Amino acid sequence: MQYNRLGQTGLLVSELCLGTMTFGGDGMWTAIGALAQDESSALVKRALDAGVNFIDTANVYSNGLSEQITGKALKDLGIARDEYVLATKALGPMGEGVNQRGASRYHLMHAIDESLTRLGLDHVDLYQIHGWDPLTPIEETLRALDDIVRAGKARYIGVSNWAAWQIAKALGISQRLGLESFASLQAYYSVAGRDLERDVTPMLESEGLGLMVWSPLAGGFLSGKYTRDGSNADGRRAQFDFPPIDKDNAYDAVDAMRTIADARGCTVPQVALAWLLARPAVTSVIIGAKRLDQLDDNLGAVNVKLTDDELATLDACCPLPREYPGWMIQRQSEYRAGANAGEAPKD
Repeated sequence: MQYNRLGQTGLLVSELCLGTMTFGGDGMWTAIGALAQDESSALVKRALDAGVNFIDTANVYSNGLSEQITGKALKDLGIARDEYVLATKALGPMGEGVNQRGASRYHLMHAIDESLTRLGLDHVDLYQIHGWDPLTPIEETLRALDDIVRAGKARYIGVSNWAAWQIAKALGISQRLGLESFASLQAYYSVAGRDLERDVTPMLESEGLGLMVWSPLAGGFLSGKYTRDGSNADGRRAQFDFPPIDKDNAYDAVDAMRTIADARGCTVPQVALAWLLARPAVTSVIIGAKRLDQLDDNLGAVNVKLTDDELATLDACCPLPREYPGWMIQRQSEYRAGANAGEAPKD
């Protein structure tokens, strides 16, 4: 297991992060997982034993039950507080009231206290805004997060599912006002879903933010269990077909990964995770499981190091369509290509 800096902080997190969306199974989350306390605790123990020091949850997962189960697992296992990094998120509805959701100061100040109560902790290590709130000014959200950090209830702050311009704007506001800045972004990314590469990953690399990847197997599609003829259509996507992907391209990627996996003696999911671990912008890949054997398989991805040729083969399966201004930026960048190496500029 390797450990990477979370953005520009001094915090080191494992390259694989244990996701807890399968814990609890209340309401709509039943389709994703409905693990009881004992099953969840076993997964937490196995992950920590394998060197994972990073755990991600959210208040909205199973309406708070995931946080409660996660906190109890860590307590029952007797894990010292300084031996793991715990992240949670807030934004989604936690009740019927109009102010029991969003990224307002009102909601966030309630949400952090409620999360800490469920987790049984006095602070979380990373507190993340789970998505974009179109009603709340960014300044209000950032000031509330800054107060949460200054109160000692969170060590770092992050964001999830924001566009590049939104994050860049927030970073500028934080710098101008002297507020705590986002350390990381949690976002969807997979070999079958590479939209992030247009604007978001270049922005992350430019500004020094860490990237936590959710749904690295594209909602289970890249597990290798799904076939073009639909002969094996059970599984999570049969009930919850998310995130959206180009399935024709994704099947091509699965075929290529199966060839690589067969040659290496590993599994298709391990190849999919290894592709992400090789991406320069990625800090940590969030893995979730319902069973110990699934978790063990995912954990084994750290031992799969893909060659340049294998990476190129997978890249070619799901390329991003060329879009403006990307193709124009690339074309005009050639005017300066090689200048730093002392080469003469191209005409």
